[in-house]
Amino acid sequence: MDLVAEAAARWPDRPALTGAERTWSYAELDDWVGVLSQRILDEDEAQGGEVLALTVEPEPQGVAFLFAAWRAGLTVAPLSPLLSEAEHSRALRALTSLRATEGRAILWTSGTSGSPRGVVLGEAGLRASAAAVARRLGLSDRDRWLLSLSVAHVGGLAMVTRSVLLGSELMAMGSFRVDVAARLLDDGRVTHVSLVPTQLGRLLDAFGTRPAPPTLRCVLIGGAHAPEGLVRRALDSAWPLALTYGMTEMTSQVATAPPELVRRKPGSVGAALEGVDMRIGTGGEILARGPTCALGYVGQQGPVADTAGWYHTGDVGILDHEGHLTVTGRCSDRIVTGGVTVDPAEVESVLRGHPAVLEACVVGIPDADLGERVAAALVPAEPELDLAEVEAWSRARLGGPRRPRRWLVLDALPLNRTGKVDRAAVLALLVPH
Repeated sequence: MDLVAEAAARWPDRPALTGAERTWSYAELDDWVGVLSQRILDEDEAQGGEVLALTVEPEPQGVAFLFAAWRAGLTVAPLSPLLSEAEHSRALRALTSLRATEGRAILWTSGTSGSPRGVVLGEAGLRASAAAVARRLGLSDRDRWLLSLSVAHVGGLAMVTRSVLLGSELMAMGSFRVDVAARLLDDGRVTHVSLVPTQLGRLLDAFGTRPAPPTLRCVLIGGAHAPEGLVRRALDSAWPLALTYGMTEMTSQVATAPPELVRRKPGSVGAALEGVDMRIGTGGEILARGPTCALGYVGQQGPVADTAGWYHTGDVGILDHEGHLTVTGRCSDRIVTGGVTVDPAEVESVLRGHPAVLEACVVGIPDADLGERVAAALVPAEPELDLAEVEAWSRARLGGPRRPRRWLVLDALPLNRTGKVDRAAVLALLVPH
């Protein structure tokens, strides 16, 4: 796979990659990738189909090395620099002697439904994802993207491949920093950015009451549920949000609501991308299939999808009459208390409706009589939170089984490496061992 050579042939003089000190055209990037690729072949004696584990920082050297590994015929396995030593060792052991001749990248899931697994992505899936997202959002070779996510995250890898496939400019300024991102936005140098909700919240804090810069055309939000209050806050300041729903196993986005739809339906993530099918299965589970479906898991025979090609996401959602999806939670997050099934997302939405609550995470804690009880961790919007008042609020709006019975107030909810709320960590705080 040699995406840079293709781009250099089409747009040799267009800006391709920008770092803190300089910008490379596609022709210059092509030359740089050629030098690095030969170095990989000379030093490592690499052969096509081999897997190369690497830590890629979101800066020009890391991006160029990624493309060089592909030019050398390798399958890349980007590892997050935030991995613990034990997680890093476990990933390397799984990759030892692995040959993924059909795969072009291996990414580790965030582990929201168990231990992280290596997902093998193919070239066809990366290309199909880029084309479908470009059609949904009207992307072009005049866009300037800020590389705001780790390349070890599917959203970050998709941003890199999509930029080169479309001939747009990728601004790789290192790990995400609010001050750097805000300055680039203010200077009009960034037209598109992809963020997790936590990053969006920090940018909104940095801008205060100022509206989004007029040169900013699209802010992709994914990786985790975006709280309604955060979305409303951004829309009130004219931020062009595009809410997305996706996962590693589908090579990033499955459904995306462009900014005009988000303004009309703030809670929806829109319709399935062109070429992707999506339906609601048993128990409200979201199923997806299409050309972006991953090739398989590391160490596991067979595809990630079932025999009909459907990938069972483990997420729960609703499709409205326009075919627009609203994600309501995860199957594995559901709480069964005294025989009653409780959807944590429903309870969290009610709790976030209280003006003194900024964020909430609801989990089930063990109970000898009921099996589980509902418990909630809250992040206050004000210095002092009156829990009695919040309890009264929940009693008025939630039936008995859905009402939290244990409470915890935190400065911030614990997050995993991809910016999602770490429910296991919340549970450990509520039920200390």
